[in-house]
Amino acid sequence: MKPNLNKERYREILRSMSPQQKLEIVFELSDLANAAMKAGLRSRYPDLSDAQLEELYFERIKACHNQNY
Repeated sequence: MKPNLNKERYREILRSMSPQQKLEIVFELSDLANAAMKAGLRSRYPDLSDAQLEELYFERIKACHNQNY
């Protein structure tokens, strides 16, 4: 079996990070994903007003959440 050096290096980096550093990366990735989703919605629905776009964004976010919690 071929070793996956990138995956091992990634795990090594994560192990060397403090919990605070990991949490900062999680928030950064979350912000990036939200910005990408908003940009995608703006691209797909260019005629919507900012308020309509924000409403659509929150509808989509709500649909992504697990309702069991």
